[in-house]
Amino acid sequence: MQVFKHRWSLTAGILVLVGGCIALGDLLVAQDFDDAMPLTLTVEGPALYMSGEITPDTDDAFAAVIAANPQITTLIACEIPGSLDDETMIALSYRVRELGLKTHLTARSLVASGGTDLFLAGTVRTIADGAKIGVHSWSDGENDAADFPRSSPEHAANRQYIADMLGDDAFYWFTIYAAPADDMYWMTANDIATYGLATQAAASEAGFECP
Repeated sequence: MQVFKHRWSLTAGILVLVGGCIALGDLLVAQDFDDAMPLTLTVEGPALYMSGEITPDTDDAFAAVIAANPQITTLIACEIPGSLDDETMIALSYRVRELGLKTHLTARSLVASGGTDLFLAGTVRTIADGAKIGVHSWSDGENDAADFPRSSPEHAANRQYIADMLGDDAFYWFTIYAAPADDMYWMTANDIATYGLATQAAASEAGFECP
């Protein structure tokens, strides 16, 4: 059995802690694993700024912030270097899509691996010049995704997720062959255009800047 350690702190808002329940203020910081990049969710008007690695607690933290801030329309991915739990990442991403949220990358944003997958969940996706988007193969600890035949059931969940977000699974196959699991491929402007990561120009989102 794997035990997940976590600690919570809230600043820039009112903290209410009753029987393990929290009422969120403007900024939530969660540490799910001792070696994980802490999750930071910052609310400014209709924008939710997110940084940190996706872990088993991230979906619940996100849901709590959304419940306390129903005005949120846009998820700004600031620095999301990956996911330590792909099941949570996929569940969180479907939640973003179901909520109809837009996603945006600022000129300073960096997303990779599961962070890139989360960005795809936006109903409208915009990418400012300078944003960094990384992709690579997933691994089961022994084999990379590219080691399995295309017909293998190991591809099913991640492939279907990409198809649901983008309309087909071409981007999934691109990611698993772009770089091995222990490396990263940084997408070019041509790659981004080829696979339809952005749905429109970023000019309308120019006012969003990561904290």
